Amino acid sequence: MSNRMWGGRFSERPDAVMEEINASIDFDKALAEQDIAGSKAHARMLAAQGIIASEDAERIVAGLDAIAAEIRDGRFAFSRALEDIHMNIESRLQALIGEPAGRLHTARSRNDQVATDFRLYVRDAIDEIDGQIERLMQALAEKALRHADAVMPGFTHLQSAQPITFGHHLLAYVEMLARDRGRFADARRRLNESPLGSAALAGTAFPIDRQATAAALGFDRPTANSLDGVSDRDFALETLSAASICAVHLSRFAEEIVLWCTAQFEFVRLSDRFTTGSSIMPQKRNPDAAELVRAKAGRIIGALQALLIVMKGLPLAYSKDMQEDKEQVLDALPSLSLSLAATTGMVLDMEPNLPALRAAAGAAYSTATDLADWLVREAGLPFREAHHVTGRIVAEAARLGSPLEEMPLAAMQMIHPAITVEVYNVLSVDASVRSRTSEGGTSPDNVRREARRWLERIEAGRRSQERHLDGGHDKRDS
Repeated sequence: MSNRMWGGRFSERPDAVMEEINASIDFDKALAEQDIAGSKAHARMLAAQGIIASEDAERIVAGLDAIAAEIRDGRFAFSRALEDIHMNIESRLQALIGEPAGRLHTARSRNDQVATDFRLYVRDAIDEIDGQIERLMQALAEKALRHADAVMPGFTHLQSAQPITFGHHLLAYVEMLARDRGRFADARRRLNESPLGSAALAGTAFPIDRQATAAALGFDRPTANSLDGVSDRDFALETLSAASICAVHLSRFAEEIVLWCTAQFEFVRLSDRFTTGSSIMPQKRNPDAAELVRAKAGRIIGALQALLIVMKGLPLAYSKDMQEDKEQVLDALPSLSLSLAATTGMVLDMEPNLPALRAAAGAAYSTATDLADWLVREAGLPFREAHHVTGRIVAEAARLGSPLEEMPLAAMQMIHPAITVEVYNVLSVDASVRSRTSEGGTSPDNVRREARRWLERIEAGRRSQERHLDGGHDKRDS
């Protein structure tokens, strides 16, 4: 029996192994909404151009709407024998409306069809992720504003370095996430061209209107080259690259949450909503949400590497290797979305342990740099000499078992006679963070200003987006 979707070229059914390796419906059914939207735009354009009858286009669109409802309601029977989402929908459309369904594929190929669906899916995912990043930035900025004065240790090499504020630490991630939003926005702008109408690789002889289908699907323009339109996946690679960098930022923050929740740190507390217990140790409270965010970065980065390797040796135009593009993206982008949701939840849930943060902020002679700076400003020492003098004072404080701010003045003067009682004004952690007023510094005033600036920017961006949406509509629903 021939395969009815392939037509007369094949007289036998494919081998079971061929069906197994060839089928993609198990994952590309996630593109159903985008596939139906593309087909509706294509059918309407065909009718507008006089390529198919208007009545046929109307029946096709109505049938596609019925299929969309079946899929939403869980009533659609996906078939692996039909390989992919395109064949599954086309087969069901034929069962619903008969002969007009066969006209839908006029002037297109599965090559431009899948490229269009995939761009629509990635664009939708970017829009969802952008909103999630914005919500995480807002949660971080709000918590930073609330804890602008809370001192904590800043680390280098995971060793106590200088005191900073908890708010300043959180705002560092706001800056990272803002750049992530920018990378996704850049990727979205470049992907927003429509491959539909490129057909298999060479375009089509039918008098189609690619501008119309591009506009109907919310694209800025059609792709300019039919070979490029069906065969490149740099839009997916660029999006996965942005996703990978974002996942690394989330993973770094997750690692800090894991550390901060330990008994050795006790910097923050997470409630039962974002922790789990142990099957054998009843005292345990494990920050599993943070650990899983940390782990999912591996999946997302792995997806980028896998797709790069799939694409690196492919000649133009389309090759079946490219079926392996979607599974990576369809796993990575939802993984990032879930990681963003979990991280936002943890930020909203966690409460800093202010006494523990303060105690740790003053440990390990963390204001030593403030002492060296004082020696430069007040005693006129070159910084390298001030650094050396401070190192000797720290060594003496360690020998005496004394915090730096409690070192006897006489002991410090034995090391350098220019030190006066005024030095104690800079040796507390509060004085240290208040002094860091340089642009981008950790002073509480800086933190409050930057947190408010971010919250205002986020709110202004949200209002602008709402005005944009109020002035338009989703063209794929028309």
